[in-house]
Amino acid sequence: MIAVVIVICLCGIILASPLGIFFAGSDETTRAVSPAQAVAQINGELGEKISSMQADGGCDTLEIQGQPPPWSDILAVFAAKTAGTADGTTVAILDAANVEALRTVFWDMTKLTSSREVEHPASGDTPAWTERILTVTITARTPDDGRVFYSFTEEQNEALDELLANSGMLATLAGDLTISDTTAKKLLADLPADLDPERRAVVETACRLVGKVNYFWGGKSLVIGWDSRWGQLTKVWADGNSTTDTYRPYGLDCSGFVDWVFYNVTGGEYVIVHGGGAHMQHTCCTPISWNEAQPGDLVFYPDDEHVGIVGGRDESGNMLIIHCAFSQNNVVITGLEGFTSIGHPLYYGE
Repeated sequence: MIAVVIVICLCGIILASPLGIFFAGSDETTRAVSPAQAVAQINGELGEKISSMQADGGCDTLEIQGQPPPWSDILAVFAAKTAGTADGTTVAILDAANVEALRTVFWDMTKLTSSREVEHPASGDTPAWTERILTVTITARTPDDGRVFYSFTEEQNEALDELLANSGMLATLAGDLTISDTTAKKLLADLPADLDPERRAVVETACRLVGKVNYFWGGKSLVIGWDSRWGQLTKVWADGNSTTDTYRPYGLDCSGFVDWVFYNVTGGEYVIVHGGGAHMQHTCCTPISWNEAQPGDLVFYPDDEHVGIVGGRDESGNMLIIHCAFSQNNVVITGLEGFTSIGHPLYYGE
């Protein structure tokens, strides 16, 4: 009994310390999110801020120089700052208040400066002219900068050193593929017990990215596990979208998400189709009726403008769809709104 009490006390001490960040996860009661979900949310806000700067400046061209600091550094400074004092707040629960505190640390460590015009001198018969170029320079502040900026105590500095010594684990938190979203957990728990294992694997794999990967027009990834490019500010090169030529955190578009899921389910042996997006994925499906829908089937918008994966049904029997949505800038679970056709991927017959 004494040993049990000691273990419980030690666990409580760790959870209340800056090291509690390693135990942070989503919780429906407190509406807490996982570190990976918080990171994706703040990455998206960075992209929105830069896009707003571009729109407000009325510039012809946008150029980005630099990247924010590694998320392992940001999480370490956040944890030491928030939970490193006697009256600190636990970081084992990333509720709304702690996500706001993490956001503050991110912006304190991410300095944005910009210049909006480039003067071109006269040359020969060409008079001098001004080109409207918005150049955004991102300066990443270091954890040592954080120590000074926040006036860390000796205890906080020791905690920061310990966290930085485990930066690899912190980086894993920022790109964690553990299923942490509460809606995704419930969806998986409600799957039919007799569901085909291949279909179950597709739904489980899709749920691993819920809330963690930003939408990126033209974003693809044939990578097993977490793609290290996700979250990196990248210029949108693909034509045909309002975000084209803007800078966004790299992620996936709707068909890229579906490709990643099937690629990961098969250990890299299967891609639904190479190129062509949602339309070509639709051609690799056998049309079925809505009554025949099963988890793991694919659903499409009119004219194949969007694709998602059937995840299951809610308590009222309404279909749930897992998809990478432009409107929410993330992988989400929603209802059937907007999806008008359904198909049975040929993959399941192979």
